[in-house]
Amino acid sequence: MIRLYEPRLDEAEVVRLIKNELIPLSHTVHQHDAQTIRELPKRFRRGVTYVASLSKKSPPISFLHFEVMGEVLYLDMMVTHPDHRNRQWGRKLIAQSEAYGRSQNCIIARLFVDQVNGKAHQLYSKLGYQTVRYYPELRCFEMLKPLTPL
Repeated sequence: MIRLYEPRLDEAEVVRLIKNELIPLSHTVHQHDAQTIRELPKRFRRGVTYVASLSKKSPPISFLHFEVMGEVLYLDMMVTHPDHRNRQWGRKLIAQSEAYGRSQNCIIARLFVDQVNGKAHQLYSKLGYQTVRYYPELRCFEMLKPLTPL
């Protein structure tokens, strides 16, 4: 099931997923970067986070954090636990966030994907995102997708 992030229930597992699955792919953040880890709760308060879980009260197996910035839906972070990959959780979370963006009058979705994360890059491409720029200093690709109105 897809549901809204509940900090008391989800924060520990989401932070663990970020530390174990997302940060190791990043060129700019280290896994033991205490300041980055400390700032995650504040970052989550700035936007919307959907989690995928097996029940209403079970820990997240996947999540997507995003923010609306004017007419842009900015997909910030997405992680799926390795034991639950290839089960469409990422697709479902992205579809839910895009629907939210459309409801907020966003006309484009934007994300950055690490160069080493080929599987994520491939998924985003399949979902209609186009690579528009490579940032060598970040080792990331910027991807965009037009959001057609509902």
